[in-house]
Amino acid sequence: MSTELPTGGTTVGLKLGDGIVLASEKRLAYGYTILSKSVKKVYQVNERIGLAFAGLIGDMQALVKKLSYYVNLYEMENSSQISVKSAAKLLSVLLYDSRFTPYFTDTIVGGRDETGFHLFTLDALGSLLEEDYVSIGKGAPIALGILESEYNSAMDLKTGAELAKKSITQAAMRDITSGDGIDILIIDAHSVRFESYALRSSTRIGTKAADS
Repeated sequence: MSTELPTGGTTVGLKLGDGIVLASEKRLAYGYTILSKSVKKVYQVNERIGLAFAGLIGDMQALVKKLSYYVNLYEMENSSQISVKSAAKLLSVLLYDSRFTPYFTDTIVGGRDETGFHLFTLDALGSLLEEDYVSIGKGAPIALGILESEYNSAMDLKTGAELAKKSITQAAMRDITSGDGIDILIIDAHSVRFESYALRSSTRIGTKAADS
């Protein structure tokens, strides 16, 4: 009996001069079996912060609920907005506290606060690093090669979103656990919005304002 966990996929994050781009493909695969073609791996925490994952879907959903709860609690008790770094540190503590029964995820946290835009990446044990761009999941080495060759912190959000789509598309061509569409969360100075694209043609199939 196989003990392989469905922790594949490709997810990327970019910090740009005018915002944050979080993007992931939509496939859930167990080994060589595709279980779903419409999995959500990119989430909104609030009107300023988003999460993107690679790993077990149930663990992703549990972490989003926990972090959203504690972020809302912090902001109610302190009557102030939590910083992106503080939200990422809070998630790091949650992950480390569960190190003996870990969440099987790699995580990207991105958002805006009073100091600007910030992007962080965490592993399953809560190790926390701030990055300008990052890729996680089985397809990460391929996507990261595209990001390293073409990323520029001065590029705008539209160009950054196109680069995110390109890196995921290239990874999906070589990684069986990646595919079936791309979800993108874009955070700018005033709003948060989701966009969805068909993978092969990168044709937009939906756009909506994220929940506030």
